[in-house]
Amino acid sequence: MLRCLEPLFLLLLRASGSTLPLMVEYLKAENEVLRSKLPDRITVTPQERNRLVKLGAALGDAIKGLVTIVTPRTFLRWLAADRPKAKGKPSLPAKRKPGRPKTPQEIADLVVKLARETGWGYTRILGELRKLGIRDVSRTTVVHILKAHGLDPGPKRGPGTWSDFLRRHAATLWASDFFSVRSLTQNGFVELYVLFYIHVATRRVYIPGVTAHPDAAWVAQQARNFAMHLDDQGQKITHLILDHDTKYVPEFDTVLESEGAEIIRVGPRCPNLNPHAERYVQTVKSECLDHFLVCGEKHLLHLLDEFGSHYHTERPHQALGNRPLSQQDDDEADVLPFAGEEVQCRERLGGLLKHYHRAAA
Repeated sequence: MLRCLEPLFLLLLRASGSTLPLMVEYLKAENEVLRSKLPDRITVTPQERNRLVKLGAALGDAIKGLVTIVTPRTFLRWLAADRPKAKGKPSLPAKRKPGRPKTPQEIADLVVKLARETGWGYTRILGELRKLGIRDVSRTTVVHILKAHGLDPGPKRGPGTWSDFLRRHAATLWASDFFSVRSLTQNGFVELYVLFYIHVATRRVYIPGVTAHPDAAWVAQQARNFAMHLDDQGQKITHLILDHDTKYVPEFDTVLESEGAEIIRVGPRCPNLNPHAERYVQTVKSECLDHFLVCGEKHLLHLLDEFGSHYHTERPHQALGNRPLSQQDDDEADVLPFAGEEVQCRERLGGLLKHYHRAAA
């Protein structure tokens, strides 16, 4: 486009002083007509911009009334960027982009970490940042970071979710349930009831007894046996999760409440509210009891005892990093190099339960 204007520029240079203003006025009017036919924004190449700057620099302030392809302010910015820096003078710092600087990723990650681990709202998180010496983050910035990660900037209200409750009290939280096993006796099939307790944090199971008649006296006695078991193991209980099974008589609650336990009954048909107990029932049945025809209480107790030993010392648990319960605190068991040692199998219950271990040196 500029190449086409070269004859015009030459004509202007050769024009007399009397005709030059008239020619300029005509060209400005013609330029306005042409600009009205063009898009609102005209993009120029770097070469075209350099040529305009070179020609317009000689006009000084007069360029403000002449330039139309861009605003006078933009043209002056072009001119300032093209002007060579004076030798020996320090260059001015580059002008910062408008708006607040982007928050460093490390601070954004810290805000998200605090929100997910604590459930705090943006005001509490901001206070924690101030305490850590991070003072260049505003309240609005914290809100934007939380929303960008799908987190509610407001604090959690109320007691929290059921999962939060389980994690918070896992160390002193137990769950209990009954399951039944069909047993063959001299008088035919009899339903035997197994009462068990499971510690949520460690998944350890305690079975105080088995009976075909879980009346109030028997259930209350099993509560006392459980309380004595906790005392012998040096463990505490603050909460016990139960369902609404009528076999949990008031005497059962009284015994455990006297030990400082709060009884929490979950709703009917809500197995997800007592997941650890439900999962144990599925495990003991699918891995052991479903493979036998149970013949009486002694036989059932033997099966439960053998499975209990396997469950607590040999069987890996996915929820605990695929470690046996006996190795929860043994980090070295995960890093022992294998150098082709002989691997032996230990069996229980006629080979139903198998445990593999390295042969002793």
